[in-house]
Amino acid sequence: MNIKVIKGDITRLDVDAIVNAANNTLLGGGGVDGAIHKAAGNELLEECRLLNGCNTGDAKYTKGYRLVAKYIIHTVGPVWQGGNSNEPELLASCYYRSLELAKSLDIKAIAFPNISTGVFGFPKIQAAEIALKTVKQFLQANPFLPIEITFVCFDDENYDLYHQLLG
Repeated sequence: MNIKVIKGDITRLDVDAIVNAANNTLLGGGGVDGAIHKAAGNELLEECRLLNGCNTGDAKYTKGYRLVAKYIIHTVGPVWQGGNSNEPELLASCYYRSLELAKSLDIKAIAFPNISTGVFGFPKIQAAEIALKTVKQFLQANPFLPIEITFVCFDDENYDLYHQLLG
C-alpha cells in the first residue's frame, strides 16, 4: 500500500488534494483549517459559503485556489466527548468519505492531517489507529485504485505514533 507519513505543512504539498479538518460551517477556524483558508485565499471562503456547511463525519470538496493542490476535501471530525457519542465511527467516516470523494474526482495523491486531534481533543493514538485502519480498508476494497496517501503530522507525537503503527 502506498501510505507514507511526513512532518510538515499540509498547505505546501504537491498533491492532487489535501484534506481539511474543518468545522461544521466550513468557514475557517483554527489549526489546520485556519492555515488552509489563509494559504488558499479569500476565494476559498466564498466557495465554502455556497456549500451550506457539512455534517460531522461527512466530506465536501472545493477548488484549491492558491494552493499547489487542485482540490481541498473538507471533512468535519467529531469533538471528543469521552468516546460514547459515536466519535470513533464518525472519525472513520471522515477518512472513508474523503477517500470516496477523492476516487470520484480521480485523485491520485491525497494528504490527510491528523483529524480531530487538536482542539477537538480526540486521543491521538486512537485517532491514528482509526485513520490507518480506515485507509487500509478503503484501499483493500479498491485494489486497482492508484492512489498515494500521505499523513501530514504537525507535531512530533503524531509523527512518531504513525511511524510506530505503520511499522
